[in-house]
Amino acid sequence: MAESKIDVGGIGIAYELLGKDGDPAVALTPGGRFTMDVPGLREMAEELVKAGRRVLIYDRPNCGKSDACLLGASESEMQAEALSGLIRKLDLGPTVIAGGSGGSRVSMLAAARDPEICSHLVIWWISGDPIGLMQLATYYCGEAGTLASIGGMEAVMKATSWAENFEKSEQAREHIRGYDPDKFIAVMQRWAAAYVPSDITPVPGMTPRDFARLTMPVLVYRSGRSDLSHTRATSEWCHRLVRHSKMIDPPWEDNEWNYRSGQTMAGTDGHTLFRSWPKLVPSILDFVNAS
Repeated sequence: MAESKIDVGGIGIAYELLGKDGDPAVALTPGGRFTMDVPGLREMAEELVKAGRRVLIYDRPNCGKSDACLLGASESEMQAEALSGLIRKLDLGPTVIAGGSGGSRVSMLAAARDPEICSHLVIWWISGDPIGLMQLATYYCGEAGTLASIGGMEAVMKATSWAENFEKSEQAREHIRGYDPDKFIAVMQRWAAAYVPSDITPVPGMTPRDFARLTMPVLVYRSGRSDLSHTRATSEWCHRLVRHSKMIDPPWEDNEWNYRSGQTMAGTDGHTLFRSWPKLVPSILDFVNAS
């Protein structure tokens, strides 16, 4: 079906459903504040459709054509509630919830908070450890909060981390522009605090009790040793906390994240971070079909 927008708990969510009505559903979530059109995600969805799956791709709140929203204990928790609400609103039934990088965090939170909607959970590139988490706090919250302190909300309109949402969503532009700067900074401080490293959990927002709620089949892809944004230790800690989970290596080289990041920063081939994600489809299908 063509791209649509639907109200989920008062937030307008842009989404697209690929595949046949009635086929078992998969929900895919990318990382960063990237949209459903980021290179690699749609291609991954299309491969899953070829295998007989109905695939949901969507823009999270504060991403792409979806609305901006500053509610919630953290941005990821707010986005997770939007994902579970979207799956229920579209009546997809038990869904394979899958995501990488920031999408893995949103996927875990959605599955833990509303396990009935999740038939299987598949996660890769799980952000964690001090350097990775401090990068997130700076990217998602620090830049915009600092701009608000310097030049008010008009300065926030120049924030790189919000650029695509502001470009594609009039609601996002007007909602953020009209926010009180002090209140906005307070939200950024609260959301940044979610990324403080913890001794009891590898994933911001996920408590040990949340991990215990992940009783569905869970597939964890082991992160590369060279990846400081999504460390191997974080992926292995998640695997230990979900004792029945399966852990496998991804179908790319250890330096995949650093290589793709370098390409994207060089700007010679557009956005490349997620271009290898379609390679995950065969192992995801093997896992889902076997469990």
